[in-house]
Amino acid sequence: MRAVLNSPDRGSENQNPMRIGLLVGRFQPFHLGHLEAVKYALDQSDYVYIVIGSAQRSHERDNPFTAGERIAMVKSALDGNGVDPSKWMAMPIPDADSHSLWVSTLKSMVPKFDIVFTNDALTFLLFKEEGIEVRAVPYLERSKYSASNVRSRILERKDWEGLVPPQVAKLVKKYGGVERVRALMRKDLTGVVNG
Repeated sequence: MRAVLNSPDRGSENQNPMRIGLLVGRFQPFHLGHLEAVKYALDQSDYVYIVIGSAQRSHERDNPFTAGERIAMVKSALDGNGVDPSKWMAMPIPDADSHSLWVSTLKSMVPKFDIVFTNDALTFLLFKEEGIEVRAVPYLERSKYSASNVRSRILERKDWEGLVPPQVAKLVKKYGGVERVRALMRKDLTGVVNG
């Protein structure tokens, strides 16, 4: 049997087939709520593809980190929290030009999966319309553990590190993420326009 990356082995006809999950998120940045979402998805399935959505976006107010930085955050956090690396794979997926095409685009880029885990209403609807089982993920203190809140706390110079796994806090700093988030979230730069 040939292994491809760490893709799951679905088993033979005589075995119970593996249940493959797909968890969609932007992870801007990956926080403790995301960590719990991954654990939930793994509790509900045998293997999970973690889709790094909006992979083409970075250096924007709501998307400050690159896909590569986000994949590193996910890997570091999961490794640091004892999540078996043979049970998941992170995959960057760009947005589609049309919402109606996004699911088919994603299905062409990700190996077969059985169930989708998401709390995004549009993602939920798009997969449901395709006849794919979709399940909402229980939130962990949603108002506290959201990427928007983490970015706001970075901007406001409040404690944000307690909202993300320690491995992610180190990477955010290593990437210059604190300065980047603050620069991108400022509404206006002060200055004089010469004219």
